[in-house]
Amino acid sequence: MRFRLKKALLGFLVCSAGTSFAGELYRNDFESAEEAKLPKEFMVMAGGFAVRSEGGNKFLELPGAPLDTFAFLFGGSQQAGVQASARFFGTKQGRKYPTFGISLNGVGGYRLQVSPAKKMLEIFKGDESRAQVPYDWESGKWVVLELSVAEGAGGGFMVEGRVKGEGGGVAATVRLEAKEALPSGRAGIWGAPYSGTEIRFDDLVLSTLKP
Repeated sequence: MRFRLKKALLGFLVCSAGTSFAGELYRNDFESAEEAKLPKEFMVMAGGFAVRSEGGNKFLELPGAPLDTFAFLFGGSQQAGVQASARFFGTKQGRKYPTFGISLNGVGGYRLQVSPAKKMLEIFKGDESRAQVPYDWESGKWVVLELSVAEGAGGGFMVEGRVKGEGGGVAATVRLEAKEALPSGRAGIWGAPYSGTEIRFDDLVLSTLKP
């Protein structure tokens, strides 16, 4: 029953994104993945990611230590006309918060990041925050991050990120018009367990956008 409900929820989140999709390139909900291991198709940049389970649901988990930034890449290499999405779960500890995000166009591309300590949803290019909107993250609840990169009407690219709550409604949206050349690259998942607690990831999807 939990497996069917999870599939139904993932389908709802993908279809209700407010974006038109041409096709799905990649999907992983970890239900068929071997526990305590990492799917072989992922390219780990750093971090002890491993499949775990709780309450009949499987997910990918990043340990709460060491306190650093970790990431892995998934899906095929793309430049524009794509959207990546995933579910994220983290907890705070006192005044310490995790940060987490999803990216496109490889390590040198754009990253959508929840920054709870700053109460912001941000788009990063490398270590530089290029766009921000207020977002008050709530500890201990799953959220969905969606990041899309599309070719702009006047040249360049439009980068758009959204965060959704457990009910599927959009809680915050941030946009950026990018003029610089954009490399092709894989989508990525990022996590920094600065709270000293685990970060969980689930329901990874990479889709093409309609022109």
